[in-house]
Amino acid sequence: MSSRRDILDLLRENARYTTEDLAHMTEFSEREVADIVADFEEAGVVAGYQAVVNWSAVETEEERVRATVELNVALDRETNYSDIADRVAKFPEVTSLRLVSGDYDFDLTVEGDSMREVSHFISDKVAPIPEITQTVTHYIMESYKEQGMTFDDHDDDDRLSVSP
Repeated sequence: MSSRRDILDLLRENARYTTEDLAHMTEFSEREVADIVADFEEAGVVAGYQAVVNWSAVETEEERVRATVELNVALDRETNYSDIADRVAKFPEVTSLRLVSGDYDFDLTVEGDSMREVSHFISDKVAPIPEITQTVTHYIMESYKEQGMTFDDHDDDDRLSVSP
């Protein structure tokens, strides 16, 4: 028995599936699939559709730098996590922002054209927010999997074989 959740799982697997594809993979009719997807979009369950880009495979001279940033915050009576998230999320450099459990409060993903640009963004725009008490930036050196998609261009083993 298919469920509405199956439609979500299939869309996460491949957002380019057509209504016809989704109907064939589930027990829903094409009309039912179209209605379910429309309901998901209207309710904000499906917030958008994006390509998963393997930036290492893009042949260009332009650098694309991504970093994850740990943010620690200090709340006061007038400020809550959502207030801080609203301020940070408005920047176009911010590609994701999550409230997390553990040693820090927010996990932030930032993109820029250079390490300098990302660094200046963090120091000039994020760190000065009064409630942010600490930032720790981790530059992403290589991506092997993004949003459930594995990048298979890392199969080359440059190690030399050793034989007796």
